[in-house]
Amino acid sequence: MSEIRIVFMGTPDFAVASLSSILEAGYNVVGVITAPDRPAGRGRKVQESAVKKFAKDKGLKLLQPTNLKDKSFLEDLEALNPTIQVVVAFRMLPKAVWDLPKLGTFNLHASLLPQYRGAAPINWAIINNEPKTGVSTFFLDEKIDTGAMILQKEVNIGTEETVGELHDKLMGLGAHLVVETLTLIEKGNVTPTPQPLNLELKEAPKLTKENTKINWNDSLDQIYNLIRGLNPYPAAWSYFFNGKKDEKVKIYQCKKENYDHNLENGSILIEDKKLKVAVQDGYLIIEELQLPGKRKMDVKSLLNGYAFLNEAKFF
Repeated sequence: MSEIRIVFMGTPDFAVASLSSILEAGYNVVGVITAPDRPAGRGRKVQESAVKKFAKDKGLKLLQPTNLKDKSFLEDLEALNPTIQVVVAFRMLPKAVWDLPKLGTFNLHASLLPQYRGAAPINWAIINNEPKTGVSTFFLDEKIDTGAMILQKEVNIGTEETVGELHDKLMGLGAHLVVETLTLIEKGNVTPTPQPLNLELKEAPKLTKENTKINWNDSLDQIYNLIRGLNPYPAAWSYFFNGKKDEKVKIYQCKKENYDHNLENGSILIEDKKLKVAVQDGYLIIEELQLPGKRKMDVKSLLNGYAFLNEAKFF
């Protein structure tokens, strides 16, 4: 087993893959830092993070601080005596934390830095119809996602690929890159490279109700890319009117069809058991959606028992 002492920090499934790969590579993980348990879901039951569940199963020491500057947490962290810290899908760290280990703290980010710094890099790469993306490791500093680069690996994005599919691809690629980065650092072979300056940067801000709503006046390609860039989570959404009241509908799977028509944007056409929504340069063919209070369903099943009025529309 390697002699370096690793503290791992992460919360969701994306981070579990990296932690698992670190252990499989024979590294000594002396502690795991993850988010506190929180209520989630319709029942608001208290849920443990994916990283916590994995760490408990492996018998690893766990810390779940609510405040990363808290004196007792910092004392507990120092007691672990980490040689290096690895951060994957966690939160911003104060200097007292990232500056603690003698070999530093590095982060795995799911983009080709310096592009797509921020909270949702995988989503925005698809929403912006990028042909490729990747994963990067870098040493932490005072700002978000700006530290000196260590390694990068890139991957192509398919023209029909969803964010769920790309997430899983980058999760595996990132796990390998984390181990590769640890090996370089352990052997003293790292030459950190400052991130390029003066580039026109694309950001990856947090996803909100506002920036996940479909604008039916956008182009067919823009709408299609937004939907696949939010499928399956958090899902693109739209208001829907069918003669009674406005409802909020989530749209998951879709296809696009270029076609000249004179219909108003957002209006609905049911044709050959397909649900088509008119946009400025064609139709968006919805294949899977979720109505309020209902489960996600395919459109063929929906059309068997749901009537669309002539004035029905998305807006």
